[in-house]
Amino acid sequence: MRSLPREPLAPRTSFRLGGPARLLVEAHSSDELIAALREHHDQPLLLLGGGSNLLVSDDGFDGVVVAVRSRGVSFRKQGAHVLVDAAAGEPWDALVERCVHEGLAGIECLSGIPGQVGATPIQNVGAYGQEVSDTIHRVRVLDRLHQQTLDFSPEDCVFGYRDSLFKSRHPGRYAVLSVTFRLRPGPPAPPRYAELSAALAGQQPSLPDLRELVLSLRRRKGMVLDDQDPDTRSAGSFFTNPLLSPEAWADLQRRVASLLGPETRIPSFDGGPDRTKVAAAWLIEQAGFRRGLQLAGAAISPRHALALINRGGSAADVLALARSIQQGVLQTFGVLLEPEPILVGFGG
Repeated sequence: MRSLPREPLAPRTSFRLGGPARLLVEAHSSDELIAALREHHDQPLLLLGGGSNLLVSDDGFDGVVVAVRSRGVSFRKQGAHVLVDAAAGEPWDALVERCVHEGLAGIECLSGIPGQVGATPIQNVGAYGQEVSDTIHRVRVLDRLHQQTLDFSPEDCVFGYRDSLFKSRHPGRYAVLSVTFRLRPGPPAPPRYAELSAALAGQQPSLPDLRELVLSLRRRKGMVLDDQDPDTRSAGSFFTNPLLSPEAWADLQRRVASLLGPETRIPSFDGGPDRTKVAAAWLIEQAGFRRGLQLAGAAISPRHALALINRGGSAADVLALARSIQQGVLQTFGVLLEPEPILVGFGG
């Protein structure tokens, strides 16, 4: 393991923002990751993957950052399916590309998402009608409380919309060591996402064609990391789409009818039992926050209202813009938008 005191975190995040860590340790295998977590168990600790879902404060992190760099992918048959075992430090999009190349369907619509494999079950990463929970077979973790390795089934993970047991029920307790996906050989299933279906115009794409379509749609929105494109200095979608109870949904409908007219259609989707999922981007724009709006050194992406981007400012600028959007949407529509990235080093 390599240990780096006062290591800057900004170059290790997609926002390119954030101060230093008191100590950064690089773990290049599951054994090294377990050893690092055990050695520093009594200190403030942050697991760092691809850095694409973090906003680190300008003061940095006064603790130990363990950078997950473990690698390894293997394939094994299980009946009509193939199990894909991937170490937590594997780059996510490289894994998707490899599975598509191998003719394995199930995660192709998750192409272009930055970060590493280990973060995907924590967030229940999803896009264009797929979520990783659709294909996860097993998640191997270190239980930091009892210092033992465990295998979690999908049911154990308690997956929800951009949520899991690891994120909301026991944050920080479990460190993901590897993930096993259960994929099927063959062509992709018919797309479940309206934007994909419209782009395909009834055609049945191959796995590589569908991956390229997803990548092109994401690039159009500035959602594929590109060092040459300043509009991608972000964490992707900064807010999740809110899941509203029947009462909150009825209140939103009343407010929209009063403000925008009774004929106004609210972009919404089935959010599960007794929940309606509402498009956060629509709420943001209807509350008056236009694409390209800049506040100090942060801005709303000119390509997508959900992405907040670093325009050469500070982490404080991004957070101030996010709070302004939250307050504006709450005052206008009575809906509190929840941030998707993890906020590190901001205190309360």
